[in-house]
Amino acid sequence: MRLHKILVLSSLLLASAFCRAESGVTATTITLGQSAAFSGPAKELGKGMHDGAQAYFDQVNASGGVFGRKIILKTLDDGYEPDRAAANTRQFIEQDDVLALFGYVGTPTSNASIPILTKAKVPFFAPFTGAQSLREPFNRNIFNIRASYFAETEKIVQQITTLSLKKIAVFYQNDAYGKAGLEGVTRALKKRGIEVAGLGTVERNSVDVSAAVAKIRQSQPQTVIMVSAYNSSAAFIKAMIAAGSPPSFWNISFVGSQQLVNALGKDASGVQIAQVMPAPWDEVNGIVKEYRKYYLQDGKREWDYVSMEGFIAAKVLVEGLKRAGSSLSRESLVKALETINHYDAGGYFVTFSPSSHNGSEFVDLTMVAKSGRFLH
Repeated sequence: MRLHKILVLSSLLLASAFCRAESGVTATTITLGQSAAFSGPAKELGKGMHDGAQAYFDQVNASGGVFGRKIILKTLDDGYEPDRAAANTRQFIEQDDVLALFGYVGTPTSNASIPILTKAKVPFFAPFTGAQSLREPFNRNIFNIRASYFAETEKIVQQITTLSLKKIAVFYQNDAYGKAGLEGVTRALKKRGIEVAGLGTVERNSVDVSAAVAKIRQSQPQTVIMVSAYNSSAAFIKAMIAAGSPPSFWNISFVGSQQLVNALGKDASGVQIAQVMPAPWDEVNGIVKEYRKYYLQDGKREWDYVSMEGFIAAKVLVEGLKRAGSSLSRESLVKALETINHYDAGGYFVTFSPSSHNGSEFVDLTMVAKSGRFLH
């Protein structure tokens, strides 16, 4: 009898040790960690990414989860500040024991987290940024489902120069995000033998754009490419319009398109924005129909590009979880994600491989109409 008890106890201890070894995975749950701005001037970006993803995870969980495991998305607020994001990442890995990190929002916050997650070999899936630092050098832990800022700025510059506009200024956030976008613009312009006409900056989480407006107006640009978040971009556009003879305005996708339109009001008309996700109102695509069905079902939400990205990111991750099988671990998830080749999420295609984790180069160009709707 005593020997039997010892054997049972040993088996339980071994099972417990096995469960702890599979970080973020139990018999009934899969735990993910998301650090994003849920407060401060960029909070709508964090909320959008989270809510879009949660809408997809909720319907997966309602259908029984993945191999019987429900997905839990834990969130921590970083206020779009790198130091807070790094601290959150340590907490997720060291205390919360997550399987993977998901849907981080921003370049500076993602950059601050990379050394920590790389050392711990934790998958970092679908950050809301197109910066090259998340793409080069290749990092086996990082998976991007959106196009790069280089791809966005190349398409923007191509469109602008097709219209014979060559006096192009750049308004950018004075941090890793803004500089990543600026590098993309200067790279695209250099290919065409054009130099940036003028530069203006704004600090992260600030709307003090007076110095940037003064500097850029001096260059008398025909158009301004903007690399900042929605509040500072709106402040800049409004100030330029108020100053008279405004140029045309282009934004890259991180700006938060609907949030920018909301902040600009009537001044949004004619503003142009690059997008890296399907138009969330265009139900030609299966993924848009699915998104609208689950994301809008409570009757209180409105569609937007940010939550669309969160929804698609969640769907692609779930595909990876399914391919990883019932014996789920960080390593099996990475290997499974690398088998995703031309995966059709419903009109949005994603491809990973063991040598490339950059899932898409899709870029669309949109313009805000007088009605506030997007034309593309």
